[in-house]
Amino acid sequence: MAWFGKKKKKDDFDPLQDLVLSKLKVGYLVDYDMKTWEVTEYNSYDWEDGDHSYEWEIKSGDEVLYLELEDDDEPEWTLTSKIPLKSVGRGIRSHIKENDDPPNMIQYEGVEYTIDESNAGYFCKGGEKERIELICWDYYDLSEEKTLTIEQWGEEKFDASVGDYVEEYQFTNILPGS
Repeated sequence: MAWFGKKKKKDDFDPLQDLVLSKLKVGYLVDYDMKTWEVTEYNSYDWEDGDHSYEWEIKSGDEVLYLELEDDDEPEWTLTSKIPLKSVGRGIRSHIKENDDPPNMIQYEGVEYTIDESNAGYFCKGGEKERIELICWDYYDLSEEKTLTIEQWGEEKFDASVGDYVEEYQFTNILPGS
């Protein structure tokens, strides 16, 4: 029985439960690092080891970042930006083609990153059912606070991103879009 004789519909919006970082939707606004960011894209990843991760593209002015949630045993949040693959070293692309893996250590802007894990899986744009295959290599720095990722899409397309591990409490004032 519902309070005051009113039943809650499945799609009723509950600001206490729906305005949390893990439930961001396209159009939502969120504050981070003294800026307001708009969620412009949502994607999910299905990994071959059975894990899933979720990614939100957020924009503030001309700046674009990617907020990712990986929920293995406990939620792990990263905030990254895309970088050119050649900025992490010349020959990375050919190294991967020759060895099926990138080097174990990479330097980017004076920070040394060590490979942590690799994983194959599927990218689902918008969280939809259409799946695009990819391979991903994750690196972290000595402090384990910074992250660098190399992604391979098919035989020839590579992406790289760099960022930081972040905490959910760093994001505030989540508001639904108009």
